[in-house]
Amino acid sequence: MLQLPHQPLQVAPVPPQRAPARQDEDGPWHAEAVCRRDEAGLFFAPSKEPTAARLAREEAAKRVCARCPVMVDCREHALLQPEPYGVWGGLTAAERRVVLARRRRREVELRKAAAAERIPQAG
Repeated sequence: MLQLPHQPLQVAPVPPQRAPARQDEDGPWHAEAVCRRDEAGLFFAPSKEPTAARLAREEAAKRVCARCPVMVDCREHALLQPEPYGVWGGLTAAERRVVLARRRRREVELRKAAAAERIPQAG
């Protein structure tokens, strides 16, 4: 019987996995999400959905979000990722884009104000 020389096993490094947005003693925030018990189709649009149907579906999804104990955590997750589709934390993708744009404008304003305070006034 032919024996091959022993070669050490080479293991590829495993990339680190992204941690959940919030982890507490009860588990990640999404474990308590009300939408886990509802139909997922309510939160994500089917292809070629008519506008009236989309608006009605989004309003129904927002009503589910309104009674959810982790709505704020969900919304922040969707804003930080950012999630490009669906209703998350009571906001549609378009509404989240508006919130992100407002946050960016506010950050620019704050940086400008901070820079202006550091510059001594000529007088």
